[in-house]
Amino acid sequence: MAKIVQGTNFAAAITYLLNRKEASVIATEGIRDIDKEAMIRSFEMQAKLNPITKPVAHISLDFSAQDRDKMTDQKMIEIATEYINAMGYGNTQVLMVRHFDREHPHVHLILNRIDYDCKRISDQNERIRSTKVCRELTLKHDLYLSSGKENVKRHRLREPDATKYRIYDALCKHVPHSKSWDELQNRLRPEGIEIGFKTKGSTDIIEGVRFTMNNLTFNGSKVDRKFSYSKIDFALKVNQKSEQEIPQFSESSNDGYAPNDNSPLGGLFDLPENPAIDPEEERFRRRMQKKKRRKI
Repeated sequence: MAKIVQGTNFAAAITYLLNRKEASVIATEGIRDIDKEAMIRSFEMQAKLNPITKPVAHISLDFSAQDRDKMTDQKMIEIATEYINAMGYGNTQVLMVRHFDREHPHVHLILNRIDYDCKRISDQNERIRSTKVCRELTLKHDLYLSSGKENVKRHRLREPDATKYRIYDALCKHVPHSKSWDELQNRLRPEGIEIGFKTKGSTDIIEGVRFTMNNLTFNGSKVDRKFSYSKIDFALKVNQKSEQEIPQFSESSNDGYAPNDNSPLGGLFDLPENPAIDPEEERFRRRMQKKKRRKI
């Protein structure tokens, strides 16, 4: 996948990339690369030939952790060059910087949006085109193609992805059946998962949730967007409300039947004496009659 950012300042972008731990310049095109300052001046001189607000194209090409062994510098340069050409950046300056600060292989590209002919390189529909190009290159080079969390081959995963997906599976299983954060924690703990909360500053206001397993911690939204704090909290409240709204029947009820006190489920699933009458529908009908009387 590719992450595309447009910027105004070559010096800031290049300094950010080169100052990172274990940053490695693996390829350049059209710039003097004797040192950082020479690179910056090369980009700035060409950008001045046709000034625009955002001449910097900063693109991060991210590969799956499953392809770590395949991603030599040369392979990364090959794929990045094909991506650059397909995206219309084949006639401009390029700086490729590989970083090793993440589990997955990735390379950062700095490109000049003013090309060698002093023309502005179009960014129309850039992200849509980028998604298409990334998929084509993934298939062409036989790289790992994710088909969604539900279909990921768990046995092929390495850390930290293996643990993240175990947390994902556990949340999918337990959130729908939990009515509070305490209950969810009690369900997750036997699977080795602990819940932690991120608060706003020094207040008690919760603004995020974290899940820890195997000494690895993930923000809920990083496990999956549907497992952010706000979305899980909403789901728990819905579950709690749903249980509270389950009707409690008594012998004086006019709903046509009484609970079986000997039932371990409190009679909630006992059949009514007259199966032709739907208790829920009957209550709805009475509510509507009351509303009509009020209007009159």
